[in-house]
Amino acid sequence: MNFTYPKNEKLKSKTTIGLLFTDGKSVSKYPLRLVYRKGSFNESEKIKMGVSVSKKNFKKAVDRNYFKRVLRETYRLNKHLLIDHLDQSYSFMFFYQTKDRLTYEEINIKTIQLFEKFIAQNCKKPASENDSISEI
Repeated sequence: MNFTYPKNEKLKSKTTIGLLFTDGKSVSKYPLRLVYRKGSFNESEKIKMGVSVSKKNFKKAVDRNYFKRVLRETYRLNKHLLIDHLDQSYSFMFFYQTKDRLTYEEINIKTIQLFEKFIAQNCKKPASENDSISEI
């Protein structure tokens, strides 16, 4: 399993981000939200992922950057849940939407639950019980 977040998986295109906000659909699991849209990338690229934390909720850049790092880390460790079940390429934007300061463990559990919810709604292959650790 490849637990990396390489440069080619990072969502940086302004046009793609704009399309996410206009045409994208979303899935939420408090306090996280995943906005997604089917995309057309190279065959080797199945996912483009970006993260965001609101300046409204965290005034200090230090706090926003901390939660962005945590979101990227939880994505990196759990992206196999998405990749194993995707049949085409997607672009994602991952949001932290609360003023509450959850711990890394709580955010990681919520990320897994959010990815499983996305898979249940959008993927043809069902998530097997072996793939998740949502019992934690």
